Amino acid sequence: MADTARLRSVLFANNYNMKRGGFFVAKNKKKLKVIPLGGIQEIGKNITVFEYGEDIIVVDCGMTFPDDEMLGIDLVIPDVSYLIKNREKIRGIVLTHGHEDHIGALPYVLKEINVPVYGTKLTLGLLKNKLEEHELLSSVKLETVKHGDTVELGVFRVEFIRSNHSIADTSALAIYTPVGIVVHTGDFKIDYTPIEGEPMDLARLAELGRKGVLLLMSDSTNVEHEGYTMSERTVGSTFDEIFMKATGRILVATFASNVHRIQQIINAAVKFNRKVAMCGRSMINVCNVAMELGYMNVPEGVLVDIDNIGKYNPEHLVIITTGTQGEPMSALSRIAASEHKKVEIIPGDLVIISASSIPGNERLISRVINELFKKGADVIYEALADIHVSGHACKEELKLIQKLVQPKFFMPVHGEYRHLKQHGNLARQLGKSPDEIFIMENGKVLELTADSAKINGSVTAGNVLVDGLGIGDVGNIVLRDRKHLSQDGLIVVVITFASETGSVIAGPDIISRGFVYVRESEDLMDEMKEVAKAALQKCEEKKKNDWASKKSVIKETLRDFIYEKTKRKPMILPIIMEV
Repeated sequence: MADTARLRSVLFANNYNMKRGGFFVAKNKKKLKVIPLGGIQEIGKNITVFEYGEDIIVVDCGMTFPDDEMLGIDLVIPDVSYLIKNREKIRGIVLTHGHEDHIGALPYVLKEINVPVYGTKLTLGLLKNKLEEHELLSSVKLETVKHGDTVELGVFRVEFIRSNHSIADTSALAIYTPVGIVVHTGDFKIDYTPIEGEPMDLARLAELGRKGVLLLMSDSTNVEHEGYTMSERTVGSTFDEIFMKATGRILVATFASNVHRIQQIINAAVKFNRKVAMCGRSMINVCNVAMELGYMNVPEGVLVDIDNIGKYNPEHLVIITTGTQGEPMSALSRIAASEHKKVEIIPGDLVIISASSIPGNERLISRVINELFKKGADVIYEALADIHVSGHACKEELKLIQKLVQPKFFMPVHGEYRHLKQHGNLARQLGKSPDEIFIMENGKVLELTADSAKINGSVTAGNVLVDGLGIGDVGNIVLRDRKHLSQDGLIVVVITFASETGSVIAGPDIISRGFVYVRESEDLMDEMKEVAKAALQKCEEKKKNDWASKKSVIKETLRDFIYEKTKRKPMILPIIMEV
């Protein structure tokens, strides 16, 4: 027995070298797997799996908005079938911050994988709202952490490090694994004068760098921008200047999650003796959470209900709203289109759009700005004044992080392919060799030991589409059909047969939707009926009397005829009834 105990002790000593801040494997055949399931070569849908032996932790679990061709889709979440298959291994989900692209998929994923979720106070405060909407709040375990805290999750230890971003309570992560330390920056910028709290804990990152970091995973969003990202405080000075000159009502559109930006708008309103009304469900929800948790300070009597804005003179009022991206159903878009129930643009209004456009949204935003001008408002947007600063680090900040952390291997994250490629090039300029830099794809597996790293294999990854209450029930075929319908319309051919004789007793009748206007195309409709009749005659001659054959012949014959006549390909839906 004594020999057995001695052997166990030797094995433990050989395998694990305990140090302050982490532990490292000296001789172990197991490898750390880093598997991004989303957020790579795209903006949004961020989720990364860390796996070692029988333990898995997940960092973030976000959503993204659908592309233009995803007709009817509400949002897109990551495919987590790999996690569902390995759910017994998952020790917890760790969150870097409370933006939708990092927490938005959790209500859907937690229904399949109910594991503890760890995050800072504001991050979990925003998540609670979501879970409550999905009736999950009582069944999910939420663990609040502070910056500097460390949580143990199986073989992993995760340290939350203070960071700065466009939302409060943002964290970078140090993940201690049996093969070394992984530093995940999360979304970040280096702001030496943040609105609330302290700057990013660069000293701690430098300390980790001195200890030795195996892998750095760093935000790539603004890698194409030279220099440094401006401090959030610069926006506050701009608001003061604009508010001082404004003579009428002020409407400010910004991201609901940017509580620091909203705080600065409120500060400017207080300074110039204006009341503040919130407009937009997400804006109201986020501000309520932020005020409740102490992240926003609003003097008593400043906030007024949106229903009561008519009681105040325009020069004494500020309305803070959502809709910076021109989303058709957002508050600002509906205000611009005169479709909002409570707010209407009046000549002399000043509208400030305090955000930059997300790539692809430029046209929507432009349309909203044009409509606001037409209604008699003045509009200030990013091109005209410093009313927005990014929450992401520019090139010089990214360089600083790499030099402080000094990782053995580097994996750029959070960006399209061009961003990841440019960030990889930046790492090469700082001395990294190409075989130490890993430009990943969603689903690819990066395997690491204490002194090696390679891409080895892949797991299932991709998009799950959410359409109303349906999750994942809309796939490529359905989207293809929707696209087909949206472009070429629908033709329905209705035919009624006698069940006893098999003879046609009604039809064929042609119904057109989105193809041609029937009243102006009567000749074409008549010709289509004759073609359908001829197709049925052909079936009788060839003794093809089953429904499937008749439908197929009608569809093919009509398709060829319609294309010849119109050069269009509508969806053709034959319906056969029997009486």
